[in-house]
Amino acid sequence: MDITQPLPLLGGLSPQQFMNTHWQKKPLLVRQAIPDFKPLLDRAELFELAASEDVQTRMVIQTPSATAGWHFKHGPFERRALPPLKQPGWTMLLQGVDLHHDAVHALMNQFRFVPDARLDDLMISYATDQGGVGPHYDSYDVFLLQAHGKRRWRIGRQKDLSLQPDVPLKILANFEPEEEYLLEPGDMLYLPPLYAHDGIAEGECMTYSIGFRIPNRAEVARELLQRLAEDAEEAVGLTLYQDPDQMAVAQPAEIPSRMLEFAKDALRDALADDQAFGRGFGEYMTEPKPSVWFEGVEPTDGLAELLNQTGCRLDRRTRMMFDAQHIFINGESFTASGRDAGLMRALANGRQLSADEVGQLSAQAFELLVSWAESGWVLPG
Repeated sequence: MDITQPLPLLGGLSPQQFMNTHWQKKPLLVRQAIPDFKPLLDRAELFELAASEDVQTRMVIQTPSATAGWHFKHGPFERRALPPLKQPGWTMLLQGVDLHHDAVHALMNQFRFVPDARLDDLMISYATDQGGVGPHYDSYDVFLLQAHGKRRWRIGRQKDLSLQPDVPLKILANFEPEEEYLLEPGDMLYLPPLYAHDGIAEGECMTYSIGFRIPNRAEVARELLQRLAEDAEEAVGLTLYQDPDQMAVAQPAEIPSRMLEFAKDALRDALADDQAFGRGFGEYMTEPKPSVWFEGVEPTDGLAELLNQTGCRLDRRTRMMFDAQHIFINGESFTASGRDAGLMRALANGRQLSADEVGQLSAQAFELLVSWAESGWVLPG
């Protein structure tokens, strides 16, 4: 992708301009970001997906009752369990549809001017007339693409983030909208984190939400410490604590300060290992979601031959990234250099390699590629 070229998706802004002026700063409304856009799944296909155990699905029902108000349910939902289509005020949210549908995955890939490490998933919101999830804010960036019907959005820079009490959803108690837009199919609204918004369907409606991952510091620290712990022996060695000049003590329960310093030094040495640190972070960022499972295939000579003939492409569920020393794929890391590193980075960036490019891999790198294909991470062609 040429990040300097204007994109209709961004209203004529280049990705570079968008990131400089809007990303995490201010909203952007784009009329006909994707002209003549049609839903990539029709209603029947969406309802079929909502019945699957593999898809995270939620339902929000709003009733006029002052005591009941909002109802929230977790799926999966069989078709007969859904409210009538003529019943107003209900919404079904299907998370991570990009993992289950090639065209949805391809649509999400249009937003890869943002690093893959930040790109999370595409959620589809289906709503009947007046359906919505109430005024709220998200902790992440989001593009709201209208796919079917109309949805009216009210948005605002909310200072009061207090929530309504005794409600199963995080709904703002004192929402103060500043702007209002009616989105039709193909229109798109970008919102930065913490920008309050409330979307109400006008008739039957489908909205596609492209969301972005924002790890918090505590989560990152916990994951890295766990991964560094696995490599601790290699990183800091097996040096034993020594105290030949330890004096006799009157308070045996007190931890010696020297022992505490020994522990601090061990942790500092583990954190100072840049290779282990970078390796752990890349593995964490490419770890598949808990709901993701790959179907492997039996090792055969024919698979290697097929990859040589047709090239390869990443399965839509595969997460692949790299840094200066490593290639990361689905939570695993590999060192790479030279031509192999360049080709593996090309696979991560383009999510495919031609047969000619596959043929340029070293024997060791090709063997690794075949093992990924056997695991279902990489597909022929």
